[in-house]
Amino acid sequence: MKKNTFHKSFQLNGESFSSEEELLSFSKRINNSVFSFLSDWFNTEDFIIVQTSGSTGKPKPIPLKKEFMKNSAEATGTFFELKENTTALLCLSTDYIAGKMMLVRALTLGWKLDIVEAISNPLEGMDKVYDFSAMVPMQLQNSLKDLHKVKKLIVGGGVVSNDLISAIQNLSTQVFATYGMTETITHIAVKSLNNCAPLRGGMTKQSIDNEIPHYKTLPNVYLSQDNRNCLIIDAPKVSEERIVTNDVVHLISETEFEWLGRYDNVINSGGVKLHPEKIEEKLSKIILNRFFVAGVPDQKLGEKLILVIEGEKDSVISNKVRNLNELSKYETPKEIYFVEEFIETETKKIQRKKTLDLVRFL
Repeated sequence: MKKNTFHKSFQLNGESFSSEEELLSFSKRINNSVFSFLSDWFNTEDFIIVQTSGSTGKPKPIPLKKEFMKNSAEATGTFFELKENTTALLCLSTDYIAGKMMLVRALTLGWKLDIVEAISNPLEGMDKVYDFSAMVPMQLQNSLKDLHKVKKLIVGGGVVSNDLISAIQNLSTQVFATYGMTETITHIAVKSLNNCAPLRGGMTKQSIDNEIPHYKTLPNVYLSQDNRNCLIIDAPKVSEERIVTNDVVHLISETEFEWLGRYDNVINSGGVKLHPEKIEEKLSKIILNRFFVAGVPDQKLGEKLILVIEGEKDSVISNKVRNLNELSKYETPKEIYFVEEFIETETKKIQRKKTLDLVRFL
């Protein structure tokens, strides 16, 4: 394969470059992860080896075609209208695909990219305004007072809570949730989370469902479902194979869907199928700590619904949960457990199964 080059307008931390060698030499001053990725990007191989996050299984290395990575970058640029000379901030780790793709977008489209440490509040103390950035929900939560420094923001790597959606409604920044995975080279669909006029005067669970748009695909991505109602992705520009996911969705069209939850998380309790993600959405308005619900074996029900909360035991929260009107009798947890600290992946996602093992020792 012919070696990759970079766009003539590309800049990194305010510097322009006349050659790959010059760029590689400069990247050593940023960190080893950036230098390592750029070294791989400019070699003669036609693929990059990247690591999956491990949130839904054991982390594993997979090869991604460089051509497909560039196609993904161009699709993002087209969808969000981010052309040459876009100013962008990279505040995610470049050890994983989300951070790597910010570099690829900048290299491919000719952006002026600044890289900062992947901390919880990356905008604090900055006096510069960026056209585009990407964050995880925790960074968004901790950056609300500084978010005006970014014009368009994509958020991935976790669910954005209803409280956080409410907090961003009156901000000037356009905030989008993303749907994707390492195998699809980050996002293949996005949905707007704010600037929804009916929501600015106050939000309820019903208004969120009614007014927040559904996920819409990027260019050249087409959707279908299997017999489990799980999403199937046809994206020939970023993947040679159809991707059959474990995400249960309501398919609106071949380019639009509502995400309902993970098929492998579905709990069958007494013949009633429960989606943990939807229950967690309802609980998020009364539980401030991190938490999740899960199904555990039960002689009578087959599986019973339990709630696991990070932190010290709190009887007030337990009572609020049991009396929350929004929960049906099937959605109300049969048991509530408190765990001192959740087990996480390297990218700070909760490892539910391993954390659930802690509950069994309580």
